[in-house]
Amino acid sequence: MQPDDHAVSASSPRTADPRATAVLPPIVRDRPAATLLVDVERGTVVFANRLAVELAPGMHLPVSLEAWSLEAGLVTPDGAALGAGEFSLADLAAGRPARGVAVTAARRSDASAAREAMWVVGVPLTDAPAPLTRQSLVILLPVREEEALRALQDRAGDLHARAAMASELSFTISDPHEIDDPLVWVNPAFERVTGYSAEDSVGRNCRFLQGPDTDRATIDRLRESLERGETFAETMLNYRKDGTPFWNQVVISPVLDADGVITHHVGIQADVTERVELERARDEALDEARVTSERLQLLAEVVDALAHHLDYGAAVDALADVAVPALATWGFVTVTTDAGQIERIHIATTHPESSTAARILESEDISWLTRSPSVAAALASESGYVAAPFPVDLASLPARTTPRQLDALRELGLGSALVVPLRARDRVIGVLCLVHESVDGFPRAVVDTAAHLGQRAGLALDNVRLYLREREAALTLQHSLLPEIPDVEGLDLAASYVPAVHRAQVGGDWFDVLPLPDGALGLAVGDVVGHDLRAAASMGQLRSVLRSYAWSGERAGRVVAHLDELVRGLGMADISTCVYLRLEVAEGAAGGSRRLTYSRAGHPTPLLRLPGGEVVALSGALATPIGVTTLGEPAPEAEQDMPPGSVLVVYSDGLVERRDRSLREGIAELTRTLGKIPAGASAAEIRDELVERLVSARQEDDVCLLVVRIP
Repeated sequence: MQPDDHAVSASSPRTADPRATAVLPPIVRDRPAATLLVDVERGTVVFANRLAVELAPGMHLPVSLEAWSLEAGLVTPDGAALGAGEFSLADLAAGRPARGVAVTAARRSDASAAREAMWVVGVPLTDAPAPLTRQSLVILLPVREEEALRALQDRAGDLHARAAMASELSFTISDPHEIDDPLVWVNPAFERVTGYSAEDSVGRNCRFLQGPDTDRATIDRLRESLERGETFAETMLNYRKDGTPFWNQVVISPVLDADGVITHHVGIQADVTERVELERARDEALDEARVTSERLQLLAEVVDALAHHLDYGAAVDALADVAVPALATWGFVTVTTDAGQIERIHIATTHPESSTAARILESEDISWLTRSPSVAAALASESGYVAAPFPVDLASLPARTTPRQLDALRELGLGSALVVPLRARDRVIGVLCLVHESVDGFPRAVVDTAAHLGQRAGLALDNVRLYLREREAALTLQHSLLPEIPDVEGLDLAASYVPAVHRAQVGGDWFDVLPLPDGALGLAVGDVVGHDLRAAASMGQLRSVLRSYAWSGERAGRVVAHLDELVRGLGMADISTCVYLRLEVAEGAAGGSRRLTYSRAGHPTPLLRLPGGEVVALSGALATPIGVTTLGEPAPEAEQDMPPGSVLVVYSDGLVERRDRSLREGIAELTRTLGKIPAGASAAEIRDELVERLVSARQEDDVCLLVVRIP
């Protein structure tokens, strides 16, 4: 028999064997058995399967039956060692008693000290050709329930009945000394499972079990194992006589004589089709779950990457850089204008050495892209369009590319492509093109992932574009409502408005610098609740009202009081905070010192840094916010001298308060930062330093900052 054609089978009945008059109880039938091949004349064990080796792990074959029995610790129910009573292992191998006996085994290879209950039966191979007639199979069947043990004790029969008791175990024996190593004996299980009778099988190499899908690599490993005289154990696909396939778990081992010469090959097999199919179903489910998880992870990474970019071009680049390496050899994202003209393309590649070719295609004439039929089709596609991979049409490329472009495309790799439309709400805004160097580079899972990605990324990119348009309009309106900083003699002034990064709406933060007719300077910072056009409108109203009262020359407290009265009386604005300060030359003051009067309607504390570096909090004159019923004295007022060299900092709460920092902690940080700024710094330098130190890269709230310095 040729070693590469060993393909033998096992367990589940397929055709009835008229000789099989006994059937194992399920508790025995479903359990693996230890198996010995015994030379009855010599009284030696010449072969043991894996489970038998576990029973007597210290034995080197061939070994006497008595020594193997002692090593396995076989004991009869009365507590005596097997062989010390009526029957020995040699008797069982010779078929006495026909029904077998009950024993327990030590299970020396197990960590547990518990003994294993077993039923031992011998099957002499008297109907096999010489020299197998002097050999016997000894089967040790695990028995875990008392009822099964009694059923076996009550069972009797001839040789064929005993063979049927072991019928769930499929055995074959072949003779390597004959031409083609033919089968010389098979048991009923082999006949039932394969559909081939003993007459069909004996004398033939068992290659007849092979079929179109039998794995040749497995057959090669089988051949190599038997040529080296080693045991082979694997699962392979075989075919029954009626052509149906089944999975066969095969163990084929050499049988050695006393001189170490191989006399036969013993095959022990099991039909594990159900188990393999269950494992395959499990693996497929796990693969599907893995693919789904990877798809969701990629979609999350893409959405997260796009969410971190407020620049549209950077968002396009991020999409290509994240998606392409995960799905293809190289590829690109291109987007179009509202008129359908390509306005940007970014190429990403998994091979760093191809980056120069990618930059060539990006920077030069993009006719190679505009002339692509697949890109044009994706851009013009309607809802419901399903992208499918296709082999790159290499023959058409020279007609629609320049030689330099063609060289770059070839360097990147041209096997197959997948062009997915990036679909926004009402139109296609671009495409994601994936290219693989292999012709069959896109499995179904990648195609599905790319389709999901096209939908999600298209909406995400469109959201970025809409956000940027709205934000640009909002900032334009916001800045139109904020004043230009005037030049004021004797003062150094600077201001800054920093919009929240994640909002496209107009904010309600504002500031004002107003030179007054009486020579004083009015200063104001306010914050209207909300971040929408309503807040912006309210901010504009408040600023106008405050300007009108400040222009009349009213003191700071009266300006804030009038503002609150008018707002609450007419319902002009939402709740807001505000601080108004009036800076004027103090009567009789020398050296340019000025007096600051102020009133705060729920607004954060302004800070004043004195010439020596001390920072003073202007914490007085605090009233309820604008639009809230006044508690206590309406619009109180406080005064503070402001000598030359001092710096006044007025701000909205966005400068000091955020998720990871309370208002009090933020004011303390502002105080420390202001105190450390060099004394000679200008108002603009102070402003920039405070923004640098306190404003987050992902600012959550609008910030207004006003800096006034007396040189």
